[in-house]
Amino acid sequence: MAVINVLLIDDHEMVRIGMSAYLSTETDIEVVGEAGNGESGLELIKKHQPDVVLMDLVMEKMDGVETTEKINSQYPEIKVIVLTSFYDDEQVYPAIEAGAFSYLLKTSKAETIAQAIRAAVKGESMVEAAVTKKMMQRMRGAEQSLHETLTDRELDVVTLIGNGKTNQEIADELFIGIKTVKTHVSHILSKLGVDDRTQIAIYAHRHGLAT
Repeated sequence: MAVINVLLIDDHEMVRIGMSAYLSTETDIEVVGEAGNGESGLELIKKHQPDVVLMDLVMEKMDGVETTEKINSQYPEIKVIVLTSFYDDEQVYPAIEAGAFSYLLKTSKAETIAQAIRAAVKGESMVEAAVTKKMMQRMRGAEQSLHETLTDRELDVVTLIGNGKTNQEIADELFIGIKTVKTHVSHILSKLGVDDRTQIAIYAHRHGLAT
């Protein structure tokens, strides 16, 4: 059985002690080093070349986001698992954009963290349910705001496309020229960030804009 080498980077010594003690009971996981901040963490990474790094986010000298970004840039083969107390937007998205592979909370069960370590070396990421929920809420919120940028006439066109109308049928119903309809459709595609009329129709039904 291949042993997974893990490095802990956390500014709370008790967290490191507790996590190291638990992981030492796992026959397939070995903690090869511990660091209290990103700077010393990078030095240990260079020395030990771990498979997985458990990363805290809020630390002095070099925080978890910056450290994760440097690891992802210098050692792309190393999987970073964020292990933090925070899951607000100011923490989640910068960490993920920096290259965090998985995102867990310190309230996660110890066996869940061990499972995430094993999954990471297989290329499988894990995200805490509370974090996933927040990400979905943000995505829905961002998508919801898209059609709020449409004009009233563009909304009419979206509704009719969602109801299966052709450009000519839309032109007839709205008493406008077909070239005007095509212009509206072009603007709608751009504003909604979609590629074709089918996606406009799907968007319309998803957001209750079509019957």
